[in-house]
Amino acid sequence: MTTLRRSVLLIALLAAGTLTWAQAAVTTADLERLESAAAAIKQQAATLKTTDATLAADVEKQLADLSDEVTYLRVKLRREGSVSRDEYAALRDRFETLQVRARGEKVSAQPVLDDGVPRAGVVPVGAQFDVRLQTPLNSGTATVEKRFEATTVLDYMQDGKVLVPAGSVVRGFVSSVRAAGRIDRRGSLTLSFDELRIGNRTNRLRASVTEAIDGKLTDDTKRIGAAAVVGAILGGIVGGGKGAVLGVLVGGGGTMAATEGSEVDLPVGTILRIKLDQPLELAG
Repeated sequence: MTTLRRSVLLIALLAAGTLTWAQAAVTTADLERLESAAAAIKQQAATLKTTDATLAADVEKQLADLSDEVTYLRVKLRREGSVSRDEYAALRDRFETLQVRARGEKVSAQPVLDDGVPRAGVVPVGAQFDVRLQTPLNSGTATVEKRFEATTVLDYMQDGKVLVPAGSVVRGFVSSVRAAGRIDRRGSLTLSFDELRIGNRTNRLRASVTEAIDGKLTDDTKRIGAAAVVGAILGGIVGGGKGAVLGVLVGGGGTMAATEGSEVDLPVGTILRIKLDQPLELAG
C-alpha cells in the first residue's frame, strides 16, 4: 500500500471514529460519570467554605440544579430508551465549568494535550488580552453556565518571543445574567474566562472583561492593519475614550450593563479586552 493510500485510509478511519462517537447512545455509565463529578464537586465546595463561603454556597446551589438535570436524564433514558449525545455533552460541559469554579483560588494551569510547540512562561496577574467573540451572547436569552468561545486578536509577546499567538482560543462561561425587566429595564451580563487553548494544548486561566468594543469599528483592519486599529480603539482613540460598545457599560467584576434600557447584546465579532485575575502558567 502506498503512503498516499495509507494516509487516505487513516483519515477515513479517524472520520468514521468521530462520527461514531457523535452518534453513540448515552448509557447509564455516562450518567454515573456525571454523578461521580457531582460528588467530587460537593467535596470541593465543602473545602471551599473555609476560604470563600459565598462562592461555596453558589457552587452548591448550581450543583443541586445540575444534579436534578442528571436525574431527569436518567428518568428519560429509562422511559424513552435514549438520550441525545448533544444533550449529555452540554450537561457535561456545565459540570466541567462548575468544577473550575469549585476550585476557587486553587485553579492552576493544567496542560492536557501537547501540540509540540514549546511556549513555557508565566503571564502575570493584570496582563490583558484582546479577544474576538465567536459566540453571540444576549442578556435576554443567555443562561448561567452557558459556554462561549473567543479568539485572541494579537500575539502576546514576552522576552521577545510569542507566548500566546493570535488566533488562540479562549473559552468561558456566563457567570451571571439578568434580563431587562419592567422595573429595571437594563439587562446585565457577567462573563468569566477559564480556559486557553494554544493549538492542541489547553491551559486553565481566570480572567474577566474590562472593556467591550463593537467589532464593526474594526472593519478597517483589512486596510490599515489589525494591530494599529485594535490598539487605537481599545486605547480610547476611537469612541471618545469610553472604550465601550454602544449602549454597554463595563463595571466592577466585569459586569456589562445596558445603558439604554435594553438587553446587553454582544454579536459575533465583538472585541473584549480581558484581564487575568491570577497568573497564567504555560508549560513548555
